Amino acid sequence: MVSAAPPPPEKTSEGQQAYLPPGRSEWLPLTEEAFKVLKATDEVDEAQIQSNLNALSDMFTVALQMPNLGFFAGSGTSLGKVGGPSMGQLWKQAMCTDEQGTLSNIATEITEKVRYAERENPNIEHFLSQCDAYLAFNNDQEVSAFVNTVKELILRACSDFIDDPSSDLSAHRDLLQKLARRRVRDPRLKVFTTNYDMCFETAASDLGMITIDGFSYTRKRRFDGKHFTYDIVRREADGHEFSEGIYQLLKLHGSVSWMRQGTEIYEHVSPDAADACLIYPAKGKYQQAFLQPHLELLSRFLEFLRQPNSCLMIAGFGFNDDHLSEPIYSAIQSNPSLKLVLCDFRCINHVRNHAQHGSSPYWRKLHSLATKGFDIHFISGSFNDLVNHIPHLRSASPAEQLANAVRRVGARE
Repeated sequence: MVSAAPPPPEKTSEGQQAYLPPGRSEWLPLTEEAFKVLKATDEVDEAQIQSNLNALSDMFTVALQMPNLGFFAGSGTSLGKVGGPSMGQLWKQAMCTDEQGTLSNIATEITEKVRYAERENPNIEHFLSQCDAYLAFNNDQEVSAFVNTVKELILRACSDFIDDPSSDLSAHRDLLQKLARRRVRDPRLKVFTTNYDMCFETAASDLGMITIDGFSYTRKRRFDGKHFTYDIVRREADGHEFSEGIYQLLKLHGSVSWMRQGTEIYEHVSPDAADACLIYPAKGKYQQAFLQPHLELLSRFLEFLRQPNSCLMIAGFGFNDDHLSEPIYSAIQSNPSLKLVLCDFRCINHVRNHAQHGSSPYWRKLHSLATKGFDIHFISGSFNDLVNHIPHLRSASPAEQLANAVRRVGARE
């Protein structure tokens, strides 16, 4: 008896490369596979795909010439080939004895004690939040010690992968190389991130670029927000000019290389979990964001959102942190010259607000604004896909700027 062939895998829009401009309701596929999935056909229109790619390239050309340029990197930019741990991987490393998700004896005891009952889709952030709530009313040394152990594991998991030879930072290097090539008289590229890891610092070092991260230039580097107002110039005999290849990095939730000593924050190669200056994943992130140095960094992020003629590109961010999502949502409504470019692997599902995917309501809110003509662009794809679509930034001459403007007007007509 001949067994039946297995059914072909179901095609899904997740991860398909597509572009949704403001005011449009139909996604524009950017690859042949995306065309087949989104159009539900085996017929591929190559001319249409190329037209969609040109529209995306034109959008980036305009966006990258805006005076204030920012990039917001969420946790998704450190996953995949980069090697950073996902929330699910952190849960298994901290709580389980195997890949199937079997809880260790101590983890079982702690989850029962703090009444964390979720087993089907456990979340390390929700668990730590439950522990924090429990410890607020109970002086339980066992739970406190376990929480410290989990935090130590998170710290190491977000630190060690960067030294793995298989860790691929090519997308981070390409992004910096493309975006940091700005006119030196424009404000520096600002990279905001919620990640603790050293991906951007390492990528910049590989390129010989200089990272302005708020720390002093002394031997023992100390954090002070005033250093974001400093810059580096090249001094010649007949004058001086701003140096190239410099960007600002603002790590909103702290870093694996930051250590707190009293009221001061210093750079340290390997701080302990108790001394590390991090906002660990828990619902208390909102309150901790208003402590220094996080308050300084958050205030500079809010200031950027209010600047005229600004473009903020966002990748790998699920809009699950309300203290960051709400300012972005408010800024696009109050700042008429703010442009948002949002990229995510599950972007199509997020925009369609599939409840089963756990999409944040901010995706639906932002999409609603985009349909009304707000300058919000959605790109479906990975962080690597986004970087590949970004053209190399080159300062256009006045003649080129005029020619591009005429071409765009002609295309609209």
